Amino acid sequence: MSSYKYLFAQLVRRELRRKYKGSTLGVLWYLINPLVLLGAYTLMFGFVFKLQTHPDFPIFLMIGLVAWTFFQQALLAATESLIDQGALVRKARFPREAIPASAVTVQLITFVAVLVLLAPVAISLRGSLKPALLLLPVLVALLFCLVLGFALIVSVLHAYFRDVGPVLTAALLPWFFITPIFFTPDDSISFIKAHPAVGWLLSWGNPLAPFIESMRSVLYAGALPSAAQLLYCVAAAALALAGGVAVFRHMEGDLAVVV
Repeated sequence: MSSYKYLFAQLVRRELRRKYKGSTLGVLWYLINPLVLLGAYTLMFGFVFKLQTHPDFPIFLMIGLVAWTFFQQALLAATESLIDQGALVRKARFPREAIPASAVTVQLITFVAVLVLLAPVAISLRGSLKPALLLLPVLVALLFCLVLGFALIVSVLHAYFRDVGPVLTAALLPWFFITPIFFTPDDSISFIKAHPAVGWLLSWGNPLAPFIESMRSVLYAGALPSAAQLLYCVAAAALALAGGVAVFRHMEGDLAVVV
């Protein structure tokens, strides 16, 4: 077991070195994409269309963007991970789940680093230094479990069916726009008011939505998420992780052949 832990640590270090080799800013590059989107959406929704009604809208928006970026980048990195480490899969016997798990862990490290930079700004502007903030690490851990479960599934599927990667890339674009990043499902949007089922789907049909809403509650509002949101996050994380492990172990038998 200790050798497996060492292998996992080496996989994470190797991916971190590869990701930031020759980079002066290192993990700060992870912030560039959310910042670009932050500027674009603040301009469009805050000034051009004037649709946003949330105070300190950049903070509101940034919390959703960094959570989404972690989710998106972790899935995309994990999708190709088994193929990228094909030589290792063929030559050594070890729990192959370690490979996509290391890809997700690298993204988790950068996600946490960005949250460390974002949290003081959000706390100072929003006055959210409340006991509810202690729940943030728990929500991050639950989100990691959710993403890891999805990552195990897409990584092993892509090893057998190479169309999974392009399909995932295409699916993430509309998924982004139905995720409550620059809005909340409770916003006063006439279409949502006229179609309550749409608001319900945005809140509960998207597995990422309760995580973003819960993180906003503690970091943006300094309040506890609702009991329903917390229960959803725990259940979704457990189901995704259990399902991911089950699918991966069911399909990993011929990985050394297909990669």
